[in-house]
Amino acid sequence: MKILEAKKITKMFPGVVALDSVDVAFEPGEIHAIIGENGAGKSTLIKCLTGVYEPEEGIVEIGGENAMKNKSLFDKIAYVPQEIDLFTYMSVAENLFIPYEKSGVKGTVNQKELEKKAIPILKKFSIPVNPGDMVGDISVSSQQLLQIARATVHENYDVLMLDEPTTSLTTRDSKILFEIVEKIKAEGKAIIFISHKLEEIFQLADVITVFRNGKKVAYSNLKDVDTNWIIKQMTGRELDQNEKFYSTQVSDEVLMEVKGLTGERFTNISFSLKKGEILGFSGLVGAGRSELMQAIFGYLPVYKGSVKVDGKDWKLGDTNYSVKHGFIYLPEERKRQGILPVLSIRENISISVLDELKSGINISQKKEEELAQNVIETYDVKTPGSDKKIQFLSGGNQQKVIIGRAMASKPKLLVFDEPTKGIDVGTKTEIYRLMKKLAEEEGLGIIMISSEMEEIIKCSNRVITLYEGKISGEFSEHTEQQDILGAIIGINS
Repeated sequence: MKILEAKKITKMFPGVVALDSVDVAFEPGEIHAIIGENGAGKSTLIKCLTGVYEPEEGIVEIGGENAMKNKSLFDKIAYVPQEIDLFTYMSVAENLFIPYEKSGVKGTVNQKELEKKAIPILKKFSIPVNPGDMVGDISVSSQQLLQIARATVHENYDVLMLDEPTTSLTTRDSKILFEIVEKIKAEGKAIIFISHKLEEIFQLADVITVFRNGKKVAYSNLKDVDTNWIIKQMTGRELDQNEKFYSTQVSDEVLMEVKGLTGERFTNISFSLKKGEILGFSGLVGAGRSELMQAIFGYLPVYKGSVKVDGKDWKLGDTNYSVKHGFIYLPEERKRQGILPVLSIRENISISVLDELKSGINISQKKEEELAQNVIETYDVKTPGSDKKIQFLSGGNQQKVIIGRAMASKPKLLVFDEPTKGIDVGTKTEIYRLMKKLAEEEGLGIIMISSEMEEIIKCSNRVITLYEGKISGEFSEHTEQQDILGAIIGINS
């Protein structure tokens, strides 16, 4: 029995066929992976299946009924978006049950009763928080699990749709999530699992559907395919799984030297970075990787220690100084911290170099457009034009714009924090090659923070591991994966 089915769905936007006569069906008690490159049509499909978009052609059936004629049927779809979407100044229990009818509450909300009803749900999802805690005070990982729990509070759902659910989860919490998903599967729910992490798909899913350029191009049982098959279906080409992306042009010249740096989440950190080098930082979520780089950048405080760049003392605590002197930090949370979503691609690129684009007292539109076109062409940004709002680009293309904007300010040091988060396997390779090119041809020093072990090993000349805010190891590009894993969980510290 097919609980949810799209039949000949076609969805169009100006100049783009986002979905082209797509057929896809989901069955109870089955985990169905949906995969494809950024821009392949996955997000548009999700919006059609949840009733956000109405297709130009085709229908969506839920339980055998036409949901286009009965919109209430979409209530049977429990959807968990990739981005965390919670009320941070409200309690865990309040977030869990909004709207409060889900808790059985009518009229005045009884806070104690609400929190009492939340306890078994928090236990089921292994969320280590109290019902009365403010959401803004709990970890990002707990917020992600809470968001998933909230989607399933309404027990009348038949389909659970998870969009990149592990992007903010620790390894431990990902394992918990997978166990919960298996239980939900055993309850007879249909589960749609969207992820760019192929190892997760092979671990969890029963079947897979692959999208490319708005079309469904393949469907299979997971047990009948391998990684190479999936990549070829996604990209339409073979990718060399053994390709390495670390720099081959590492200078003997030290670009940055950090000595005894201590801050809120890290203690006594010392390391050096050479020109032309890609230096990887690995560790569990919360190990202090991002906080360390944000402190050097000037965003977070430093309690003691020193930094030198090009042999000169570096001014800490001033992000404007860092940018002006060639240090650019590209944040993990691309959509919240890396882009100005309501502005165009052109405006997002030019905003960091407005002084250079002036003609008299005004910004030269000609110079601004020339810069935007140069970034679009140089970094192969897939867009119909520079006027398109950046929020409508895929994650990979947004990242290319951010890199192009950074390079427009002529940096000498780039920090990539989780550079391929939410990016498909084909575009990941493009980002890796781009980092390698910047290191080798521009002589940049690159620091890459990543939670993906394969990414760290493929791209780094050296790897520094952190455990509980302290350096637990340093490794060359030829190090075995298990040695790095041991260091990030504290075995070697």
